[in-house]
Amino acid sequence: MGRVCIIMTKLCGRMFCGQMRVFFRHNSVVCIGWVRSVRPQKDNLFLHVNDGSSLQPLQVVASSHLNTRCYSLHLITSNDCEGAGELFQVEPAGHKNDSDDPNPHFFSVPAYLTVSGQLHLEVMAGAFSAVYTFGPTFRAENSQSRRHLAEFYMVEAEIAFTESLDDLMKVMEDLFKAATEHVLSSCAEDVELFHKYIAPGHRDQVDLMLKRKFNVISYTEAIDILKSSSQNFTFSTEWGCDLQTEHEKFLVKHCGNVPVFVINYPYELKPFYARDNQDQPNHTAAAVDLLVPGVGELCGGSLREERLELLSQRLSIVVIDRYLQLREFGSVPHGGFGMGFERYLQCILGLHNIKDVIPFARFSHSCLL
Repeated sequence: MGRVCIIMTKLCGRMFCGQMRVFFRHNSVVCIGWVRSVRPQKDNLFLHVNDGSSLQPLQVVASSHLNTRCYSLHLITSNDCEGAGELFQVEPAGHKNDSDDPNPHFFSVPAYLTVSGQLHLEVMAGAFSAVYTFGPTFRAENSQSRRHLAEFYMVEAEIAFTESLDDLMKVMEDLFKAATEHVLSSCAEDVELFHKYIAPGHRDQVDLMLKRKFNVISYTEAIDILKSSSQNFTFSTEWGCDLQTEHEKFLVKHCGNVPVFVINYPYELKPFYARDNQDQPNHTAAAVDLLVPGVGELCGGSLREERLELLSQRLSIVVIDRYLQLREFGSVPHGGFGMGFERYLQCILGLHNIKDVIPFARFSHSCLL
């Protein structure tokens, strides 16, 4: 952007204005945040920059030739965050559809139990740059498997100013290891009960996951590994297929029973918001799944598509009824992920069935309390 003048206190290779983070990188000063206001003068621009960590902005003085008009983006997003249609509709008990009522719905529009807090987090990340939520989510998926529930808890995070899956993977790995170390130290007696009587020897597996750096492979590499194996899979292993549980568990074992990130999935497999890699000959999206021993997929995330023209092209193909206008006044590169909490407990405790790690398991055809 040219030269800027920043007058601040320097400490250990970084500078601070209130709580705002400013870094030195390759002999340049890098500050990350939103330009809240611009005051142009004949020779200089005075910009107030803020990343949401402080009420006090950072004043940046820049050359007036940088005074070019910015562009706005629009993103319309659905209340069905992933577009899969696995929703529970919410209506008052005893509700009757009265054709004479101009607003037959309690909220005047159809309402559903959330499948993800991602779209709300994207709003919050537009102010605070790094946000998360932890709460119940609901999926109307007719599944009786050992790793699916109709109601479960999920940790979700959204990070602004990131253009790399490496950033997301670092947060995922750090979250897994920090949370696990805390559980092992704070709930040692409870964890030992499971590792002694339910999953003997599983503590060694957990220690290995904490000690080793997680592996990273591309989806294309994963398919090559599956196709070259001697194992007979129930589901197809051709490029473009969705990875099934049997594939995920095999890949983890192939990588030494250490968690593995699978990145850059086929574009058509991922939701509309996943960022287009625009690569050839294989068309992929900047998406990542974290696979762990005994469970398979634990985390799923992606960079988000912030480019209006590419998003519009996809929305002409993928029909979604309702959207939130998250980018009405512009956006920044960002990404995020979700981690299923019950699957996380399965992984560190060594439990085979997800229904054993939640007090009241609710799944299709079962809601006892």
